[in-house]
Amino acid sequence: MVLSLPFRLCPSVRRAVIPAVAVWLCSAVSPALAHPHIFVETGLRLEMDGAGHVVGIEVTWTYDELYSLLVLEDLELDDDYDGALRPDEIEKLSGFDLNWAAEFAGDLYLFPAAGADISPEDETGALALGAPENRGARFSEGKITTVHYRAVPAQAAEGLRLRAYDPTFYTAYEVSGRVDAPAPCRGLVNKPDLERAYAEVERRLGGRSAEVDDYPEVGAFFAETLVISCDPAS
Repeated sequence: MVLSLPFRLCPSVRRAVIPAVAVWLCSAVSPALAHPHIFVETGLRLEMDGAGHVVGIEVTWTYDELYSLLVLEDLELDDDYDGALRPDEIEKLSGFDLNWAAEFAGDLYLFPAAGADISPEDETGALALGAPENRGARFSEGKITTVHYRAVPAQAAEGLRLRAYDPTFYTAYEVSGRVDAPAPCRGLVNKPDLERAYAEVERRLGGRSAEVDDYPEVGAFFAETLVISCDPAS
């Protein structure tokens, strides 16, 4: 999910990673804390047309303080260490996490309302979203925040389901309470079954250490499911 040269610098990374940051993340984290490594507060704002169809999603990512610091150091930003970025530094930061490999889904999955119930890791029914369009970045209180937009093939809002997650669970996304939809619609958050999620990790590891190179892709089991609900027209 971040600036890329290679797409997979350590076995579990499913995003582009700044080289210096990747080396640290792949070597310095304790096996006991093997996953996740990066924590992202995620905001989702639905954009709708005049007919009430969802036509786009604005995605806001706020990175944890440690990862933000590593990114700033790698991009050589905030060299005066005052905790503020100049306009030229913001310009350099903006879009740093949008250099995606072709197969990267952006860790965002949108499912149509009419579809069958989705299993935790079934992405086959997800709608194809547009390429990311940069909408800027900022740095505040030690955290980097970036915003991008994904176009959506027009869909009726009622019953749409969204899931934000990294399949490898290298990155953890927290979406609760940050879903905006034009009235009369709103996003309802269904929490994951964490007991089941951790049991799935143990089952797939099969007694192996969590530091194995082929860490199982369990991110979907930890993901929230956001369901769009709209009041009927009066």
